[in-house]
Amino acid sequence: MAENFYGVTDPGKVRDNNEDTFLAKKVSNGLVLAAVIDGVGGYNGGEVAAAIARDVVAAQLANINGDIIQAMIDTFKLANKNIVDKKAEDRELESMACVATMAMVDVPNNQFYYAHVGDTRLYLLRDGSLVKISKDHSFVGFLEDSGRITETAAMNHPKRNEINKALGFTTQIDTDESFIETGQSPFLPGDMLLLCSDGLTDMVDKNQILSIITGEGTLKDKATTLIDAANANGGRDNVTAVLVKNDKDPAKPIAAVPATAETRKKPQEDNVMATAPRESKSQSKEEETTPMAQNKTNGLTIILGILCLVFLATSVWLYMSSHKGTATPQTADTTAQKLRNQQEVKLQDAIDEMKGDTLVLSDTVFKQPILLTDTLHIDQDSLYVKVKGNITLKRDTTYHGPALAIGSASKHIVLDNLKFEDFDVAIHVTNSALGLVNTQFENCKISIQKNVSFYQKKSVNYYFEETNILKDSIAKPTKKANGTR
Repeated sequence: MAENFYGVTDPGKVRDNNEDTFLAKKVSNGLVLAAVIDGVGGYNGGEVAAAIARDVVAAQLANINGDIIQAMIDTFKLANKNIVDKKAEDRELESMACVATMAMVDVPNNQFYYAHVGDTRLYLLRDGSLVKISKDHSFVGFLEDSGRITETAAMNHPKRNEINKALGFTTQIDTDESFIETGQSPFLPGDMLLLCSDGLTDMVDKNQILSIITGEGTLKDKATTLIDAANANGGRDNVTAVLVKNDKDPAKPIAAVPATAETRKKPQEDNVMATAPRESKSQSKEEETTPMAQNKTNGLTIILGILCLVFLATSVWLYMSSHKGTATPQTADTTAQKLRNQQEVKLQDAIDEMKGDTLVLSDTVFKQPILLTDTLHIDQDSLYVKVKGNITLKRDTTYHGPALAIGSASKHIVLDNLKFEDFDVAIHVTNSALGLVNTQFENCKISIQKNVSFYQKKSVNYYFEETNILKDSIAKPTKKANGTR
């Protein structure tokens, strides 16, 4: 039986050495350990740092008992310490470090757990869609994740190899809970994980990766084809790919055959034939008259039933006629409040119909403040809303809900140059990353309200990050009714 995981690494077409390494193996409790590690820091340094991290990951996660995510965090911290200690011993390695993404995959229980530092990546393939799970800890990665630049622009950006976090850079990892990105997600039958280094994603775009891993062939064939594609496109860096698949058969609904009248009657008839004693001729003659008596009884029952229905319908009609036009004003008001104005409908449609990841709004289209009578919703995975000119979202006097609600399925939402006015809650966020650029809140009681949902009865490791305000942003504080701040 073929394994449900496979990994491969290659130096590429330009470099002589390979600073990438990986793990793809079964460990305790039926888990699969997958990791991709990319070394940085020179010809020897990168390889040394990556090897140190690989050895620590392999040793620490061989036998896991208890909290899996905490074990992964502790493993990264130990790898960081060992790299820092090695740098202190050997001055020639003082610039070395590595980035890494690892996953513990629990196929029997349809779950996976991950930990990540740097710009290696983790993708989830489900139902023909490829979703990027990890965030790139780099300037260019943030621009791409937030929708400020396209994937093609990120692949060709001059600063694409500059990273903000790595193992061996700093001891900040021991005190900063946000340093290591972690998470847990369902891993359903038919799902596949791809862990890879930037040597793949800098050379092969998402659509080509999707085409390869959804094509025919084994995991080995697909991983090898990914490497070949990166090299065919230039192979400027070492390239590594690890695939893990939930190879259980997806559950298929079983259609029940409807029982016909004959099939419903047959078991009952067979039972009667098997258990009923022989009847005398006199009994048979008496029973020959029974169907006629039953028919008369059934006919009388039907007539009585019809009369009852006619009486009930008449009573209902008389009642409705006597109460016609007595609907309360409150009900009428509630219905009227649900009728949205043309401007807010146009804005919600623009959000819903957006096919890419950047929505540009102009004040030449939305010339007046948009009066909201209900919540605007954003449910895209990633969306960058950029306003040209001045657009204000303003609360209708009868509405007290949030101006904007960002759904739990959204991962990266950025609002640029938008103004909120007079709302009880301006933005409601659920499990989402939100970036604000030149965003203004005027007379809003709560600028941002964030709800976080967790799996029931599961151990949780989570860092409550503050809303990301980019360095060129202007976030104005809420004004009180009397003008004080």
